[in-house]
Formats: sequence, structure tokens, C-alpha cells
Amino acid sequence: MISDITLGQYFPGRSVLHKMDPRMKVVIAIAYIVAVFLCQHILTYGLLLLSCLSLLAVSGIPARTVMRSVRPILLVLVFTSLINLFWTEGEHLIGSWWIFTLYWEGVWRALFMVVRVTVLVISVSLFLTYTTSPIQLTDALESLLSPLKIIHLPVHEFAMMMTIALRFIPTLIEETERIMNAQKSRGSDFSSGSLFRRIRALIPILVPLFISAFQRAMDLATAMECRCYRGGEGRTKLVKYTLRLRDWLMLFGVGVLITLICLGNHFLPLWLNWGWGL
Repeated sequence: MISDITLGQYFPGRSVLHKMDPRMKVVIAIAYIVAVFLCQHILTYGLLLLSCLSLLAVSGIPARTVMRSVRPILLVLVFTSLINLFWTEGEHLIGSWWIFTLYWEGVWRALFMVVRVTVLVISVSLFLTYTTSPIQLTDALESLLSPLKIIHLPVHEFAMMMTIALRFIPTLIEETERIMNAQKSRGSDFSSGSLFRRIRALIPILVPLFISAFQRAMDLATAMECRCYRGGEGRTKLVKYTLRLRDWLMLFGVGVLITLICLGNHFLPLWLNWGWGL
């Protein structure tokens, strides 16, 4: 399970998503999040899922690798689905048992929630960490937040901290897996016993993991000081980003997607009522 976490990893490539301006990718990722939460109908969810699969095909990243990002949140998906499944009231009853009552509205709501969270995780990962290097993400965040410099906010330092935090996620995952393998070779068991026992077995991993994390942070700070890093003041950029036609086309596509979702949420219930007499 530890090795399945791909958050913060960058997969080099030469796809359209990889070549896009990182600033536009951040903007499109935010717009896509808005599109995800605007969906209210089964057909609009289908359109959203189709767009996510199209992005996956365009990115050139294997589907198996992308789906690994969903596996660590399966517990959250199951818990959310159960909450929506048994605590959603409706008009079409399926059955009841003890304190649980199941409606068709709850089944659809649970299904929509799973699709929403899955599409959200995959799409944001595709636009940001999977196809954008940490340096590009830092430059994009700094550029988009540059108007805040007027009120003297440390924009460069804020963008650098966010990028370093994302970059350290894969490193800490690898370190955790290495510590767990070392503990297993000494007889530790993390996979058997009750849930409480398995959680208690993970406690000895935390001490060396925190020590390693603080040591890496100190080493990084020392390396930055040795290279005379003094923040963003007076720094120049090696790469000058310019918005190209593919960036505007992708933004236009997401805008069309949001428009279709809004129109679908408004007109599809009316069309179904008129066409099917519901």
C-alpha cells in the first residue's frame, strides 16, 4: 500500500499536457475542480468521466500507474459510500434491515460520490504533479500569486514551501517502505492480528521516520545556504513561459465542459420529465 501512493511524483514525457504552460495547468486544474462539483445528473457525470479518460489518454501515462493514486483512498471512498448509501432518504425504497434503510436515491448518490472523488484525484494529479516538474510548479505558483506582492506577502517563499512539501512526499514514502522492510527483517509483523495490533506495530516506524525527515530538511537547508539562496529577491528565470495555442484550446475545452455541465443540470431534469412523464 505504501508503494501505491503516487502523490507528488512526476512522470517525464512529451505529451500535450507535459508541454503546456504550468501556469495554465494550475488554472485549468482549479476550473476542473469547479466542474467536478457542479455535476448533479447522471449524464453530466458521464460527460465528466469521459473527459477524465480523454485527459488520461492524452497524458501518455499508463492507466495502471494513475489508478494507483486512487488505491490509498479506497478506505475513504468506502466510508463515504456507506454514509451516502444508508443515510440518504428518498421515495424509491429497496429494503430495510435493523436501523438501515436503503433507497435507490442513496445508491445513486453513493455511486456519484465515488465517481466525483476518483475523477477529482486523477484529473488534478494529471494536470499538476504527474505532468509538471517541481520547478515548473514553483514558477507557476509564484507567477499566479505575484499580485499579492503588492501587500508584501512572501510569494516566492510560499510557492517554494508548497513545492518542497510535494517533492518530499515520494521521498518520505520511499523512506517509510525502507524502514518497514528493515523492521520486517528483524521479525516485525505489520499484516496479521487485529486492527489495533497492526496500528500499534506501526508506532516504531514513526521515530526513525521523523528523525530521517528532520535530517533531510536540515541537509536541504544547508545545501540551499551553501548555494547562497536568499529567496526570490533579485532572482532571474532560466525559462520564460509563454501561453501558446494548445494552452488556450485546453482552457476553452474546460470552459465548454463547465458550460455543458451547467446546461445539463438545468435542462436534463426538464427534458426527462417531459419526455418520460416522470
